[in-house]
Amino acid sequence: MNALRKLLLIFAGLSVLSSHGIIIRHDVGPARYEVRSSDYPAVFSLEQQGNRRVCVATVIHRRWAITAAHCARETTLGDTIANGLKFAVRVANKTRFIDLLVVHPLYDEASASDVDLVLLRFSEEAERPGPIPLQIESTELNRVVSIMGWGFFGLGTRGRQYDNGVFRLAQNRISIAERRLQIVFNDPRDRSADALALEGVPSLGDSGGPAFIHTDTGLRLAGVLIGEIEGKRFSEETQGKYGSVAVYERLSEHISWIETVIGSKVPFDS
Repeated sequence: MNALRKLLLIFAGLSVLSSHGIIIRHDVGPARYEVRSSDYPAVFSLEQQGNRRVCVATVIHRRWAITAAHCARETTLGDTIANGLKFAVRVANKTRFIDLLVVHPLYDEASASDVDLVLLRFSEEAERPGPIPLQIESTELNRVVSIMGWGFFGLGTRGRQYDNGVFRLAQNRISIAERRLQIVFNDPRDRSADALALEGVPSLGDSGGPAFIHTDTGLRLAGVLIGEIEGKRFSEETQGKYGSVAVYERLSEHISWIETVIGSKVPFDS
């Protein structure tokens, strides 16, 4: 089994069990990571299974959102659309309906070169929330990104611990920007690692979640979370410890596909 397949199995296979979350520094108070989800209204969860939210998507156009393709099967989204029905989600405290999925043509979990992306079409356009513009330029390397999610919480010294439904935001730095983006959870006790003040990493099941780059004109969506690389010391029960590497699909590599599906050029007139 190649490394990519393991990566996808870790997040895609366990997202229903693990919900969404952020693992934070052990030496920073948890309250510093807590933010209001209403501050990021374009970010929404796809489904609630019991007390846990499953998969995250981001609004990128008045009628479109984007997430990880494997989220269509980790939720009831895929089956609902396949049966000719609309799928209800809560976006910015309002119910909207998804009526179409457009999976990237290279999505294939058995392939090391697959692209784990799907575009979600809403049945109707909406002016609010304002869509998040896409990162177009290939300048992501070493940029600081904001990551966010609900639910499972943990410390870098121990990994994921419990799920309490709190929306949290952490930051990290893009360390690899090739076909995909990667971020590493640096240990602040290692001064050479230069950990950020709010360093963090996504928890298991945070599939589809955004990596936002901050610019002078606002946020840009640079990546969509697809998984975590399984290292030698990986354990499902302690996922998210220092040294963890999260992987995102690099959206600047897929602008042409997104434009073709949506039918207009970026930046979208939205």
